[in-house]
Amino acid sequence: MRITFLGAAREVTGSMHLIEVNERRVLLECGLFQGRRAETYERNLHFPFDPASIDAVVLSHAHIDHSGNLPNLTKGGFRGNIWCTQATRNLCTFMLMDSGHIQEQDVEYVNKKRTRDGEPPIEPLYTQADVRACLDQFVGIGFQRKVTVADGVDVTFVEAGHILGAASVQVDIRELNTGNQWRIAFSGDIGRAQSPILRPPHTFSEADIVIMETTYGDRLHGDYADARKKLRDVVNKTVRKRGKIIIPAFAVGRTQELVYALHQLDAGGDIPDIKVFVDSPLAVNATDVFRMHPEAWNEAVQKFLVGENERSPFDYHEVEYVRDVRRSKQLNNRTESAVIISASGMAESGRILHHLKNNIEDARNTVLLVSFMAENTLGRKLQDGEPRVSIFGEKYDVRADVEKIDGYSAHADQKELLAWVDPVDRKRLQQVFLVHGEPAAMDTFQSLLLGDGFAKVTAPERGQAFEF
Repeated sequence: MRITFLGAAREVTGSMHLIEVNERRVLLECGLFQGRRAETYERNLHFPFDPASIDAVVLSHAHIDHSGNLPNLTKGGFRGNIWCTQATRNLCTFMLMDSGHIQEQDVEYVNKKRTRDGEPPIEPLYTQADVRACLDQFVGIGFQRKVTVADGVDVTFVEAGHILGAASVQVDIRELNTGNQWRIAFSGDIGRAQSPILRPPHTFSEADIVIMETTYGDRLHGDYADARKKLRDVVNKTVRKRGKIIIPAFAVGRTQELVYALHQLDAGGDIPDIKVFVDSPLAVNATDVFRMHPEAWNEAVQKFLVGENERSPFDYHEVEYVRDVRRSKQLNNRTESAVIISASGMAESGRILHHLKNNIEDARNTVLLVSFMAENTLGRKLQDGEPRVSIFGEKYDVRADVEKIDGYSAHADQKELLAWVDPVDRKRLQQVFLVHGEPAAMDTFQSLLLGDGFAKVTAPERGQAFEF
C-alpha cells in the first residue's frame, strides 16, 4: 500500500490524499487550492495523476477546500463513485453549484483584462454544467455504515462535529496478494466538543495509521458560553443606540450557529424583539439542508426544541431568510434596528459588501466579526481597526463600532485535537501524519504529540509518498 499526500500538505487548502492498493486508486478528498490567482488556477487545473485512473473518491465534508475540485476531476475523465454522508451530498449540491457560478464569473472578469492586454481568453476551471455531471456520481451513506469502495478497501463514516454531515473516516484496507491489513483513521476536519448544534466528534481507539488535521494545533479558542454572552451584549448595546448589527458570516455552519444563538437569547428574554435577516442565497439553501437532517443535532438542541415546540433551531418569529435581490436592497432603507447576517465570512464578496457600504459610516451601527479573517481581506482590515476602508473601489470612514467574538470556530483547537487523537492505542499505531495546517501550527502540534508518547509523527510535504 502507498499513501501520497497531494494537497493540504503543510498548508490548509486543497485537501487531497491518494491511497493505492490492489491496483486500485482511492482519493481521499479533492479540494480546491486557494491562493494567488494565477497559481490557484494552474494548480487546480492540472492533477498530478490521470483523473480517469481514479477508482473512487472518499469525501469527508462539503467545504470547498475539500470538495471544490471534484467537478474538474469528473471533467478530466473520472467516472467512479464519490462516497460521502447523505448531508454532505445535499450540501454539495448547493455549494458546488455556487462554486461553478464563481468559476464562470471569475474567468469572465479575467478575460476582460486579457482581451485588453491582447492575450487569449482562458476557460473556467469548471462550469455549472460540469457540476451537474459530477453530482450524478455522489453516493450518500449513513454514519456507522461500512461500505466497500474498491477491492480490499472499506470505509465507515463517523461524526466529526465540524459542519453538518462532516465525517471522520475509518478506512479498512486488506492487501489481497499478501493478506496484510491496515486501519486508517482519517480525521477530515475535526469539530468542537461543545458544538452548539452538532453531535461531538467520534474518536478512534484502534488504528494503524492516523491522518489528522492541525488547523489550530498551536492555539486555543474562546468558550461558546462566553461567545453567546458577548453576542447578547452587542445586540443590547446596539439596540439602545437604535442601530443595526451587520455580521459577515460563512454561509455554512457559522450562519446557522448565529441564528440558533439569537433564537436562544430571544427565547430566554435576554435580548429585545429584533428582526434577524439572513441575506445570502447560499446560506438560505444551506439552512434548508440543516432542517432536513435533525438526526445530526445534539441533545441540547433536541431539549430546547421540545421546550419551545419549534420546528427547527433556525426558525423563530424574528427570522427572515432573504433570497431575492430586491428584498436585499430594501434592507438598506430600513430605519429600525435589525441584525443582518450575510456572506462572505471574510467580507470579500457577496451581499455583505452592500450592507457594509450602507452602514459602516453610521456610529449607531455595529459591525460584528465572528469568523477567521485572513490577511489583506476587508474583514481583517476592520478587525485591525483601520479608520478608512475600500468597498467597491470607494473609501469609507469606519464610524460604526467594530466588535469581534472568538469562540464560534468550527475547528477543534489544540486541546480538542489532542483529545481526539489521545484514545488511539499507541502500541498498535504505526504512524501519525499531520495535514491541513500551516507549518507553525503543525510543528507545534507535532512536538506535543512526540512529547505525549506518539513515536512517529510526520508532517509530509506535498507530493511525498509513503509505502506500507
